[in-house]
Order: sequence, then structure tokens, then C-alpha cells
Amino acid sequence: MIHPRQSDYAYVAGLFDGEGSVYFKKTTQKKHQRRGQPVHNVTIIRMEIAMTDKSTLEWCYHLFKRGSFSERKVKDGYKRQWRWRTAHRDALHCAKRIYPYSKTKAHHLLKVIHHYRQRGHA
Repeated sequence: MIHPRQSDYAYVAGLFDGEGSVYFKKTTQKKHQRRGQPVHNVTIIRMEIAMTDKSTLEWCYHLFKRGSFSERKVKDGYKRQWRWRTAHRDALHCAKRIYPYSKTKAHHLLKVIHHYRQRGHA
């Protein structure tokens, strides 16, 4: 069992600043089964890190106990890559822990935190 330390979150924040990405998009989605208003507004939130070191991303997955960990498809001739990905409220959980240590991606992480704070979930 991992007992997270602040230095663990700081390490992941640095890793995330260099290798990670935040996807935050407001869009509409059509639900054909939904009567009256088949189109409604949705927000897609996803955070991920992809890299060739499997053990580091496995450690991130076990540290946060959120998201998914899998092999990423790459073109022939390239090294194998691994991906740790989390979305929606699980992304909020992770963003809140690494935001204080983030530099490059801090404004993206803050966007995720503010989105859920406005809805009373943060």
C-alpha cells in the first residue's frame, strides 16, 4: 500500500508538466433516447501522461488509485509507450493534488478545479 507524500505529488506534477496533457472541452452531445431536448451541453475533461517507462506510469496509477493504465498504440518502428489516463471527477481528484506543485500546466489544472468548484463538487 502506498502512503503518498507531498514529494510524490510534486514529482508527478513535474512529470505531468513535461509529459502530460489536459483535455478540457465544452461541447454539445446528441442523445436520441432523450425526449424533448435530444441535444445537451457536456464538458469533456481528461488528463493523461504517455511515456516509454512503464514502471513510472504504473506507480502514478497506484499512487492516485484513479483512472486507467494501458499500453498506447504506436507506429511500427517506435518504442512501446504506456499511458495513465483519468477523466472527469477522477481528474479533479488528481488535479487538486498536483496543482500546488505544477508550473507549466497549472492554468489547465486550475480550469478543471474551477469547473467542479462552480458545481459544488470541489
